[in-house]
Amino acid sequence: MSDWQNSPPADDWTIDELMIARLAACFADGDQACNGMASFVPVSAFWLARLTHAPDLVWLAGAVGLEPRPDRVPASTLEAPLWRDSIMYVEQYGDFWTIALNGRWLTKFCVGSAQLDRYGNGNNSIIGTDYHAPRVRLPGTAGLGDMGSIGKALYYWNPNHNPRSLVEQVDFISCAGYLGGGSERADTGLEGGPELVITNLCVLDFHPETRHMQVASLHPGVTFEQVQEATGFELPAPEGELPITAAPTVEQVRLIREVIDPDNMRRREFGG
Repeated sequence: MSDWQNSPPADDWTIDELMIARLAACFADGDQACNGMASFVPVSAFWLARLTHAPDLVWLAGAVGLEPRPDRVPASTLEAPLWRDSIMYVEQYGDFWTIALNGRWLTKFCVGSAQLDRYGNGNNSIIGTDYHAPRVRLPGTAGLGDMGSIGKALYYWNPNHNPRSLVEQVDFISCAGYLGGGSERADTGLEGGPELVITNLCVLDFHPETRHMQVASLHPGVTFEQVQEATGFELPAPEGELPITAAPTVEQVRLIREVIDPDNMRRREFGG
């Protein structure tokens, strides 16, 4: 067995490393994934999965470079240092969408969102009630509207779990989740949808019938009450004791720190 299979849990992990390891566990051999802009946690997770349990994970870096071979996570997850040594380039504004729109390919997608509501709808467009005169104008959908509507399994990550980022209802839907909950997404003809939300406090998933967000596991040392206080809507009370998110292993931490991201680019998402 390889080092990662024998490796015990680390005792000096940081929250960014735990989130990366948990997100990496969502990807298996044969999965196909791509990353967008400012996606340091997903990029590190894809790379970690390929170095450990999913060596045949197909990765389209920056929606441009197939099977990238970077030296380390660069300062931008959408530009050439990440994908310039890929085995093939994909033209981003044409060929990429031909691939993405085919239901057999790129079936999993990671989403970062300024606002995320209880039914997994994401907002990266505006904060406020008037689209033409918002309180804050955000970067925009950047493809999220498409990827949220063409049958992808969506994995959200949020390094700053708070009531402003996890809200009862988003101000604008940039990425469709389960819309108003229940069967509404399916009733509109949309397949796929949100699977998990991985934050700096916990892992959340969605009730199979109501599609309401709920706690799947708590990170070590975090209580349900702390998660509820940091959430802008009421979470369903857990039935029994909630699982604890597995800590990253010694080998996973070593790979993140020494091989994948020795420059700590991932911590830019955490304000560090």
